[in-house]
Amino acid sequence: MINSNPTNRSYHLVLALFTILLLMMTVVSISVGRFIIAPMDVVKILINPLVPLEQTWSDQAASVIYTLRLPRVIAAILIGAALAISGASYQSVFKNPLVSPDMLGVSSGACVGAALAILCGLSQVGVQVGAFVGGLLAVFTAVMIPRLIGKNTIVMLVLSGIIVGGLTGSLLGIIKYLADADTELPAITYWQMGSLVSVVWTNIFYSGIPIVLGILFMLLIRWRMNILTLSEEEAHMLGKNTGWLRYAIIVCATILTACSVCISGTIGWIGLVIPHFSRMLVGPNNQRLLPVAIVLGASFLLGIDTLSRASMSAEIPLSILTGIIGAPFYFYLLLRQRMALQ
Repeated sequence: MINSNPTNRSYHLVLALFTILLLMMTVVSISVGRFIIAPMDVVKILINPLVPLEQTWSDQAASVIYTLRLPRVIAAILIGAALAISGASYQSVFKNPLVSPDMLGVSSGACVGAALAILCGLSQVGVQVGAFVGGLLAVFTAVMIPRLIGKNTIVMLVLSGIIVGGLTGSLLGIIKYLADADTELPAITYWQMGSLVSVVWTNIFYSGIPIVLGILFMLLIRWRMNILTLSEEEAHMLGKNTGWLRYAIIVCATILTACSVCISGTIGWIGLVIPHFSRMLVGPNNQRLLPVAIVLGASFLLGIDTLSRASMSAEIPLSILTGIIGAPFYFYLLLRQRMALQ
């Protein structure tokens, strides 16, 4: 039976349109660069392992796609989706559309872990491990502070995140002060700004798999997230215990953010702007909000990364572009929302 509900039709239309847009952007992103590849050749090269075709492309084009561009495009899609769904989940947990995935200090903690690894001269893998451990430790500290105080509330958790953010900021300042100004300090600074330049298949394997599993977990429990929008009294009246659900979402969103930071460094605004825009398109129902946020987040970061490497001879760090585009767009969204309430 065909669903005649116009709300459902509009949701499926929005999801379908942005999914098609994401697929088109994927082809375009793989095509552009210093070595231009025709979009039709990109499609043929990608489907050739599944459906053998007559080769009309050069071996160099296939090598560029599979060695350099495809891992980078997949990383951009995964990271954009992970940050967007993490932001939407945090906003449901804290009942506030203005929070973002780094509110509990995961991004700043990951920065400290990565910077410490760079200071110790570790490899790229070591830097990623340091970022992941640093992000988890920061959130663990933020979660434990309210328990130690004996006031385990949402407000106290937010304040704990501010404390951890201030502490990690100071630690990062010490590390940058001790870093070598010619080698280590530029690496730390560039890593803080976010980049997908060094992404390889190993990054996709080690960090991409946890991201996919985390996104699947969030999608499976997204209907339960709507319970978190209720007050504690209303949830108890329904016989629902939101305690375990809240911490499960926080842990999963933290892992998603930490894994994303491991691959690309710190990228701001996606976890804040994309869920807000998705909410304006399909409403606050998490069953619809999360799938749309995933597709929009993936499309946004993929577009930003393509612009980063195609607009100038030297790549622009991703956080610079997300800030330039995200901040004015978020101001527009807030202004439009304010006008709608008048």
